[in-house]
Amino acid sequence: MSYLDQKHRNRLIKKASWVGIVGNTILAIAKILVGFISGSLAVIGDGIDTATDILTYFITLFAAKIMNKPPNFKFPYGYNRAEAVATKALSFVIFFAGAQLFYTSLLRLINNETTEIPALLAIYVTVFSILSKAGLALYQFKIGKKIESNMVIANAKNMRNDILISASVLVGLIFTHVLHLPILDSITALAVSLWIMKAGFEIFMETSRELMDGTDNPELYYKIFDLVEQVGAVNPHRVRIRKHSNMYTVALDIEMDGKLSIEQGHQMAKKVENIIKEKLENVYDVLVHVEPKGNEEKEKFGLSRGNIDDECGKKKKRNAK
Repeated sequence: MSYLDQKHRNRLIKKASWVGIVGNTILAIAKILVGFISGSLAVIGDGIDTATDILTYFITLFAAKIMNKPPNFKFPYGYNRAEAVATKALSFVIFFAGAQLFYTSLLRLINNETTEIPALLAIYVTVFSILSKAGLALYQFKIGKKIESNMVIANAKNMRNDILISASVLVGLIFTHVLHLPILDSITALAVSLWIMKAGFEIFMETSRELMDGTDNPELYYKIFDLVEQVGAVNPHRVRIRKHSNMYTVALDIEMDGKLSIEQGHQMAKKVENIIKEKLENVYDVLVHVEPKGNEEKEKFGLSRGNIDDECGKKKKRNAK
């Protein structure tokens, strides 16, 4: 098994966080100031969204510090789930920023508040924002994929969304100058707010699966079934995969000839553990329970090959419809 040292991984998360904090601070100040000077509500809204990004990076910085703590009696699996909790918090911050902008923009349209046509300076700062956000997004994606961090990738997606948001602001500003309709700036701000809320909701849904000990990749289970059978064990079942940050813990039951010794059962369990750790990336621990062949018990948790086949079959039928 090959994976980055966790301390080194946390250092990279902190580095990515500080790059995001500095970069977004500069952009937020520039956009909010230019928005007020040029009279563009959309640019101000874009600047507020960038300001919330500063907070999100402080959240990742704090989460990285917590993740360094060793396991204890309260958290025997350690503190790596802090990454998923922090990502969940990011989704709320992003959604709230979008909701606030939506409310402000909607009131402005309902009250028919008149504004002057934004100055060309608003267009220049928006172009600068798009280029800067593109650089930040590429950097965050690179680090996030390297260390397999959903939290850093969530921030990268937020940066990518900001590129589209700034692009929509740019389109609104250009049409405002071409058509001389300042109301288009307010309508663009409304569209921007909806996009921000959508991004927050999507990040919220992505983190729910990990916090509920789930995975969206059935192939992991199939690989475990195949690996167990390769070493001579039969009927791998009650398989449970938990994700803690970028690491997996796997628990499963296998069956063997009941006449074999405890020592032989232990050796088979070690074979199962070793091959899963060897062939699957980022597996931290494997717990194997050995049962005699033909043993039947009512089992509430875990999956077998039949469970996966049935569920995937139903999903394919739903997608076909």
